[in-house]
Amino acid sequence: MPFESLSPRYPAMRKPDVVVIGAGFGGLAAALRLAELGANVVLCETLRYPGGCASTFTRRGYQFEAGATLFSGLGDGQLFSKWNEKWDLGVRFDPLDPLVELRTRQWSLAVPSDRDSFVQRFSALPGADPKAVLGFFGTQRRVADALWTLFEDPSLLPPFSGSSVVRHLGRSLSYVPVVRWMGRPLSDVASQHGLAGWEPLRVYLDAVSQITVQVSSDEAEAPFAMAALDYFFRGTGHVHGGIGSLAWAMTKAIEQAGGKILLANRVRGIRREAGRWRVDTRKGELEAQTVVANVLPQSLSSMTEPQMNGELHDVEASVESGWGAAMLYMVVDSDAVRGPEAHHLQLVDDETAPFVEGNHVFCSISAADEHERAPDGQRTVTVSTHVPMKKLRQMKPDNQGAYVAATQSRMRQTIGRRAPELLEHAAFEMTASPRTFARFTGRHLGYVGGVPRRVGWNHYRPRALWPREAMRDLYLVGDSVLLGQSTLAVALGGVRTAEQIASRNTFSAEAPGS
Repeated sequence: MPFESLSPRYPAMRKPDVVVIGAGFGGLAAALRLAELGANVVLCETLRYPGGCASTFTRRGYQFEAGATLFSGLGDGQLFSKWNEKWDLGVRFDPLDPLVELRTRQWSLAVPSDRDSFVQRFSALPGADPKAVLGFFGTQRRVADALWTLFEDPSLLPPFSGSSVVRHLGRSLSYVPVVRWMGRPLSDVASQHGLAGWEPLRVYLDAVSQITVQVSSDEAEAPFAMAALDYFFRGTGHVHGGIGSLAWAMTKAIEQAGGKILLANRVRGIRREAGRWRVDTRKGELEAQTVVANVLPQSLSSMTEPQMNGELHDVEASVESGWGAAMLYMVVDSDAVRGPEAHHLQLVDDETAPFVEGNHVFCSISAADEHERAPDGQRTVTVSTHVPMKKLRQMKPDNQGAYVAATQSRMRQTIGRRAPELLEHAAFEMTASPRTFARFTGRHLGYVGGVPRRVGWNHYRPRALWPREAMRDLYLVGDSVLLGQSTLAVALGGVRTAEQIASRNTFSAEAPGS
């Protein structure tokens, strides 16, 4: 995307209605929705490109996805699809079939885009009881249908209006399957259907849960995990040119709606004076009624006075129980991949070991015609694995380096056993630790994935389900708060936070796209 479209350097003091800190998808969505609602918005981003953890960066002439993942929300009627049409974003969304291929030591599974076809394929795996498999995925689907409706109709999400409360009451029977599994792990659902001892299901649930709700099926809060299992079938696929092309397009939409985008403009601090926020940035100071921070709570704490952030201590603790990422960024010859489409692989080396630290990797491979990402005849590959940040941070610096290198060696071992074609056709490789991932994304210490959805009733507390306010008119968005993981989820959280702000304020600007 051209840099010429970005807003020019601004004077030392301006008074927008809202300053948004961070151009991850939570911040981009909040800024765009606020601009649509008539707010005068300025978005400040530390990096020279938008997207945060879901960005596309350039190294050595190649363009890599920062993280290996699939993206949702571009299906018919979904949030990004609506914005793509409304603002003429020009983003090309490529549906994939299969969406991802899971490879283990004894079997592999190509996950199709059609859910019924997927259940049929799963029922054909070694040792399957087709009736029990059908029963499990029937239960899972009822829970997923109830929760995905909230994503497909965001007006049902907090903050609630009187009409949304009435509509929830009318849908109360559809929530019964959800309530039944609240406070229980996903593995209990498998046990209920007599599938606790069937390894293919346990492996699949662990693999999908680790990359979505960030924990194994034995730890995952069942309703969240069952909704995440439908991720592949809900408008998920590949953004042509990398997810960064969607992030850049959203910056242009924000400008079309009247907002300002200021990249390479780190926010150094914020303070409250006379009922307004003063935001100290690299290019000068801004004054605003409201601030939206698309950062982890630890980063927000570093910008504010300590006593201002007491409400977020529980979120900080949850984030610190989570994960960083060890990465391999590769370039392979196109011959390594069958077909011209983008490919996604989940590879498991040892099914009996935890799906972290290189034993389980996710690979995202660019399409053959994404020539802006790699020259003709080559493709870029992003490979990631989870590393426990508590374990890493307890090590001495020298030991951290050795640990990450060993993890990356294990990643290559897993690739060599499950997808040897990638190593055989590799033309370039670059490694990244959580520390370097933090540099690529602006993410505090390189944490990924937000708050792990471990089993527990804490996920249903009102403040966990509502736009998160650290102080009056200071909101947090992103994957550690409202809705949480996935690009679509954080964007919807940004939208609902914007609408909460708009309900409390009167904006003087006209809304070009409202």
